Amino acid sequence: MEDQFAALHENPDIIIATPGRLVHVAVEMNLKLQSVEYVVFDEADRLFEMGFAEQLQEILARLPGGHQTVLFSATLPKLLVEFARAGLTEPTLIRLDVESKLSEQLKLAFFHVRGDDKPAVLLHLLRSVVKPQDQTVVFVATKHHTEYLKELLTAQGICCTHIYSSLDQTARKINIAKFTQGKCPVLLVTDVAARGLDIPMLDNVINYSFPAKSKLFLHRVGRVARAGRSGTAYSLVAPDEMPYVFDLHLFLGRPLILAGAQELPAGADGVLGRVPRSLVDDEECLLLTDHEGSLELRSLRRVADNAQKQYLRSRPGPSPESIKRVKDLDTSQLGLHPLFSACFEDTELERLKFVDSIKSYKAKATIFEINATARTMASAVMRSKRRRDHALIQKYQRGQQEKRAAALQGQGLRQALPEPEEREGEEENLQDVFSAVVGRKRKRGRDGEDGARKKPQQPAQREEEFYVPYRPKDFESERG
Repeated sequence: MEDQFAALHENPDIIIATPGRLVHVAVEMNLKLQSVEYVVFDEADRLFEMGFAEQLQEILARLPGGHQTVLFSATLPKLLVEFARAGLTEPTLIRLDVESKLSEQLKLAFFHVRGDDKPAVLLHLLRSVVKPQDQTVVFVATKHHTEYLKELLTAQGICCTHIYSSLDQTARKINIAKFTQGKCPVLLVTDVAARGLDIPMLDNVINYSFPAKSKLFLHRVGRVARAGRSGTAYSLVAPDEMPYVFDLHLFLGRPLILAGAQELPAGADGVLGRVPRSLVDDEECLLLTDHEGSLELRSLRRVADNAQKQYLRSRPGPSPESIKRVKDLDTSQLGLHPLFSACFEDTELERLKFVDSIKSYKAKATIFEINATARTMASAVMRSKRRRDHALIQKYQRGQQEKRAAALQGQGLRQALPEPEEREGEEENLQDVFSAVVGRKRKRGRDGEDGARKKPQQPAQREEEFYVPYRPKDFESERG
């Protein structure tokens, strides 16, 4: 504190501070801010989400009348709009999300993998897919995952470092310096680095744990493809994370491309596909050897597994529409991702497809009809039932084929509104708050409709004879 007091006594031109500390120092020093001309609130939406609205109002109250206030925010929540209405004079809104929420130089790749196979797939990506000189940030769910993966990758000869929120500030600075200076090409982080981390030469982002919120995905992948540079975002998607992928594409308003029978180029953008089992097995053998020879690795894996269970309990749920789409999607028909298809010869691809067809084989006959020559009562009953319900069976099979075809063609995806608690400031309210709006937000829904259809609410029915209204004990005192 004494060093900060001394620095402020030197009358600096620019002060960079958190809201709470600035208010504290201003009160302790009786600091006059009458000469301030500009005040900038960066990541303004996060400041309000973290409860700094009161401190921001206090800071504005100490500023002179002729200053200019600038707020930078990746999203536009209601709290931010209300703050602009109450604390700013003739505010102007400049929107940069009119056409696209993602950079055009950013390529996306989604890999459908089992949760247990994620370490092996991550190891293969860092070894064979990502270039050795590229800088890569890996986002994980908890700090225990960062510690486990750091030990695992180090044992495999991959130099990496990690940061998370509870890490000591000095250690965090040292680890970031190692990464930015190129000493460690891989940085393992939690969502503490999804905002505010600016690494100019970052090349890749890997979502080891797929984010539960679409806006968080934008913040993560927004670390790359900046200032005209190109970049790639790889996402490892477990079966229970598939609904969040559909939520993301509905939020972005772009179709989800599924790898199937059709041939896709190796550089296809936004494709969801599988990883060849042979690649996963090769990496799994190496990881199994490391775990057998290291007690610390086994301990860290056990802690990370427990942390994953706690994370799943606190993870927000996906939208019901996305859950329904995932149920209709037959993941067994999902093809290899084009990124891996280019690495195999035609004969190897045929072998992999043949193995996949064996895995997805489903017998048409029931267990009672396997031996067609048997004259048992069970087989006779099943055969008669099949003859009687032949039309229904054919109808069901046609419906399943149509669903699979529609899923593989990416049909039926449309834009959807965010959840009510995450809904951004309404367009009509922006006109009332801001004196000018530069850049219109693109309309949601078909034919420019902005708003989902709501079911008409039935009026509450009550019997007046037996109805007893509820009032808290302090109702009258609260009214004054």
